[in-house]
Amino acid sequence: MTTRTDIRPPQPVCRSLRCTVWLLPALLIGLVDISTAGEPPANKPDKDELNAWREQAVEYARIMSQVKWTPVADGLPIRGKGHFKKGVEYTGVPYSSVKSVGRYIGLEIYLKTFLAAVENPLSVLYTETLAGKVPNAAPYYGKVCSSYTSYALQCGTWFVSRHPGPEYREGVHLVESQSAQTVEIGDVIFTPPVRGGSHVEFVTGIVRNDDGSVTHVIVEESTPPTTRTTKRDAASFDAHISSRNRVLYRITDLDAWRAANRAESFLFPNYEEDSLTPAINRVLLLDRGDWVPYRKDQVVKFNVMDRDALGVKALVLQRGETPLENIELVGKGMVERSFSTCGDYTAHCIMRDGSSSQACEFAVCDLDLKPSVTTVTLGTPWEIEFTSDNMKVIIAYFYCESDEYRHQTVFVTDQDRQNGRVVIPADLLEKTGQWQIWLIGENRYGRLKKRRDIVVKSPAAAVK
Repeated sequence: MTTRTDIRPPQPVCRSLRCTVWLLPALLIGLVDISTAGEPPANKPDKDELNAWREQAVEYARIMSQVKWTPVADGLPIRGKGHFKKGVEYTGVPYSSVKSVGRYIGLEIYLKTFLAAVENPLSVLYTETLAGKVPNAAPYYGKVCSSYTSYALQCGTWFVSRHPGPEYREGVHLVESQSAQTVEIGDVIFTPPVRGGSHVEFVTGIVRNDDGSVTHVIVEESTPPTTRTTKRDAASFDAHISSRNRVLYRITDLDAWRAANRAESFLFPNYEEDSLTPAINRVLLLDRGDWVPYRKDQVVKFNVMDRDALGVKALVLQRGETPLENIELVGKGMVERSFSTCGDYTAHCIMRDGSSSQACEFAVCDLDLKPSVTTVTLGTPWEIEFTSDNMKVIIAYFYCESDEYRHQTVFVTDQDRQNGRVVIPADLLEKTGQWQIWLIGENRYGRLKKRRDIVVKSPAAAVK
């Protein structure tokens, strides 16, 4: 049975945000004037404000790091090797860099959607794997260090964990004395890339003795197989910071640091919903869990489980208040359907005694994009046309296949949505080669991503 501990209920861009990615929890995103980044803001938050958001960030981090869950089947892959074991309780959400294929827990689906998928032995968690298909990924749902820390720091989307430092973001600085005696909760530990990816950790607790000296520091991070909590004594923490060129950063102005990438500007993250203990359906679950969006015409797999052996007679499908189908059942089993009309749907079972089971909720959505050019020329503006149905387009994310330092983000405005297109600034993509465009939309059940690939060439190459 799934349980939750240490979770208290809390709560949740701009256009052409140049996202040079930083990351405290990650990353760096945004049109940033590096000549002023890191300087004290004009209206610097007072000490009480700083303490309030730092404590809030710790609460948000622990929604993901302290959740308890137990696989009901074998086959859920672990990033690296092996599988999570059936019947074994785990703490913290699994690690997986899902990229454009899967979904990040908290940022793209509710935590309860993941927990519902855990309870369905035929869900995508057990039947699909991203290992070998998507770099640094395994489970279809997961988190990485950047999305974990960005979630804690109330960002609307992840900041990549590659470019830390005040030269890239406002409202953040290098802690002058890099030691346990100067650390504060909410600080971020950045590990620069050395023969591999970079990493970020989040300071969530400090223990002091009677004279006020720090004796232990608690650090949380997303790492395989799940989020990890480490309590180090002061000497061990100092040794940790001094190894692998790690640095300790402190955000002094959260709003300046996030810029337009604020959780409250979007439907996700939804901290209030994630902090509650969900009522997981014991009769019926979807292949992607529950409370989740599907693409138009995508197959939805309904697993009639009847875990309490109450007896089922029929599966009822509805779009809004409109009945669609009443499917007679002879017992447990899988029912598959696809839906060509976008909207919000429910599915429930009629039980043997005539009562109705708890309903599963899901959305059917459409999302597509078309770049105005097939080859982008550096230094030339261009456009992306997009369409959507039952989903609000919010972000155009650009992923450089040859250089992970070059990720960029454009936040879609209301005017863009009205026009059905977004203008990409001439200087947004600064490197030639293959790029991926991820168009991201959201509705009340989660987010979807649609990928298109483009080639970026220099002006000289474009002329040839």
